[in-house]
Amino acid sequence: MRAQLARVDAVLVQALIAASLSFAHLHDIASAAGQDGWKAWAYPISVDLLLVAAWRRLRSGDAKASGWCWFVIALTASLGANVATAGLLDLSHVPAWLRILVAGWPAVAFLGGTLLAHTTPTPPDNNLNVVEDQEETLEPTPEPPVPPAIEAPPERPAVTVPAALVDHARKVAAEHHARTGVPIDTPTLRARLGVPTPMAEAIAAQLT
Repeated sequence: MRAQLARVDAVLVQALIAASLSFAHLHDIASAAGQDGWKAWAYPISVDLLLVAAWRRLRSGDAKASGWCWFVIALTASLGANVATAGLLDLSHVPAWLRILVAGWPAVAFLGGTLLAHTTPTPPDNNLNVVEDQEETLEPTPEPPVPPAIEAPPERPAVTVPAALVDHARKVAAEHHARTGVPIDTPTLRARLGVPTPMAEAIAAQLT
């Protein structure tokens, strides 16, 4: 735990030192370019804020091209000020092009900060994801089994009964009715005539 705290403290101290030096260099360049008083202190704040805003945009994953563009611009301004104060530039006789760059920086920083702050990230299409997830998770509903169709029993072929047999059956039926007092049934008629059941049924149908 102590080793982690010591490592974190060292990183923070190093970051504070680097930020302070960069801040001072930017202040010196702005002051040498004719920006005196509070304006000279505002320049390093503007550069660092633009650098942080561009870095946050890169971390968010949205509009990376815009984030990289303004990150490079802010880093160039910071790095250029650090290199210029290393003795390569006479701060007592600043060239006109540097005065122009310093004077135009507020407009550039304002434009970059506005674009980074108000660029709306493209929201993901949640509805489409939900539909795709549902399509992936839904299982096909099994169809109920269709019961086999009940086949109708085959129709019996029509039985041709000779007219003489029908007349004879009428006599047998009349005799049975006179003797028993009830109409003759099909089994009795079949037994008396000695014919198959289908023919007996056809004859009984003609007797009714």
